[in-house]
Amino acid sequence: MKNDNTIPTQAHNIIGNGTIIKGEIESNGDMRIDGRVNGSVKSNGKVVIGQNGVIEGTLICKQADISGYVKGNIKVEELTAMQSTARLEVELVTKQLFIEVGAIFTGHCNMGSATTVNNEVKK
Repeated sequence: MKNDNTIPTQAHNIIGNGTIIKGEIESNGDMRIDGRVNGSVKSNGKVVIGQNGVIEGTLICKQADISGYVKGNIKVEELTAMQSTARLEVELVTKQLFIEVGAIFTGHCNMGSATTVNNEVKK
């Protein structure tokens, strides 16, 4: 029997337009959401939320690129980018923030060092 000590490659996940997921999603890789998630999304990679994408719940990831709608809590280790079509009603914790003209942000934002954000992400 072969002893396989290889590290699994990062997955690239897509939740397509018209898909509705209720519950928790965890991934070691990048993710794109064009559908709807009611629950929590946790990724060790980048999460892209397309124009039609919706998350109602919690998003925890390394990087976030948001063009759709998010309502709930977001914790991002590095950069959160809100594109012009983004609409957010959130409590946001992130290291860096980019907001494109036209994006709508309602809520609170706590920006800090990577250590501060990592401590918040682990909660």
